[in-house]
Amino acid sequence: MVVLAQDGAYPFELGIPARLFGAADGAYVVDLCTPSGEAIATNAGFSVTPGSPTAVLAEADTVIIAPVDPTYLARELSPAMRTALDLIRPGTRVVSICTGGFTLAAAGMLDNATATTHWQCAPLFQKWYPHVDLDEDVLFVDSGDVMTSAGAASGIDLCLYLIRKDHGAEVANRVARRCVVAPHRDGGQAQFIERPVPDAPDVSTSSAREWALGRLGETITVGDLASHAHMSERTFSRRFQAETGLAPRRWLTQQRLAVARGLLETTDLGIDTIATTVGYATATSLRNHLAAQLGVSPLAYRHTFRSTETRAERIRSTHQEKTRVPSL
Repeated sequence: MVVLAQDGAYPFELGIPARLFGAADGAYVVDLCTPSGEAIATNAGFSVTPGSPTAVLAEADTVIIAPVDPTYLARELSPAMRTALDLIRPGTRVVSICTGGFTLAAAGMLDNATATTHWQCAPLFQKWYPHVDLDEDVLFVDSGDVMTSAGAASGIDLCLYLIRKDHGAEVANRVARRCVVAPHRDGGQAQFIERPVPDAPDVSTSSAREWALGRLGETITVGDLASHAHMSERTFSRRFQAETGLAPRRWLTQQRLAVARGLLETTDLGIDTIATTVGYATATSLRNHLAAQLGVSPLAYRHTFRSTETRAERIRSTHQEKTRVPSL
C-alpha cells in the first residue's frame, strides 16, 4: 500500500492510512512517496520527506491519494503527478481522501463514475469535472477499483471499510478500538449531521438506540423505538436522522448486518441460527440484506474470511523477511 502525497497536504489526513492500516497486526505495509521523490510542503508550516521513491507506485496493490488544502488545487495535473500516476498498474485499487478526488478526476480515473469529496469543495469539483457523477452527501463511495471519501475524518471511515473488506469486521473493529474511533459509519451516511449533540438528554434518541442494540434478535419497529424514547414516530424519525445521519430502519439493518458479519467470521453457527440471532425471520432475509450491502451470500462471505488470518500472516512474514537485519 502506497500513500501518494503532494504539496499542500493536510497532515491529519496524510497520517490516517499509516495509523489505521498500521494497527492491523501487520496485515499491511504502508509506504509514502511523492510525485517528484522530493520532500513536500504541508499546509501546516512543515515539510514531509517521503520514505520511499516514486517508483514504489509500480509495486502497490493499493494507492491512496492524500488530500491537499483547497488553495493548492489545480484543474490539471502537474507533469510530475501525471508521470507518477502512469506508474500505477492496471487493476490496482486507487483510493482518494477528501480533495484527493480532484487528482483522480483530473487523471480521468473518475470518468462516468460516482465519486465524492469534501462538501465545501463540491461546487468547484462539479464546475471542473462535470462528467463525474458527484455525490456530495455521503461519507465515501466504493466504485470498484476506485474509491473516494469526503473530507477529513471520513478518510478514517473509508480506511476501516477497506480493512473490513480485506480482512473482516473483527480485524476492523480491533483496529478501531486501538485507534479509539467509531468502528463503523455507513458510506451512505450524510457528511453533515444536523444535530450530532442533542440539545438535552431527554430529547435524544440515544437511549432508544442503546435499547435496540440489546434486542437485535427481536422484532423492532420504528414505533417501538419512538415509544421507548417517549416521542411520536414522526418526531423520533426526524431527530434520529438528525443525530445519526440515517433513517431508523436503515440504522437497524446496519447494526444487524454488523453482528451477522462478526458471527460469520468468528463462529460456525448455521445461517438460520445467525439470521434468528440478529432479528431476521428467515435465512433468506439475511441473504437478501447481505447481498444488497456486500453483493455476496453469507456462505461466500464466511469462506472469504476463513483465510484472513493466513493472508495477514503471509504479509507479515514477507515484510519481516524484507526488513530482517542479519545477525552479526
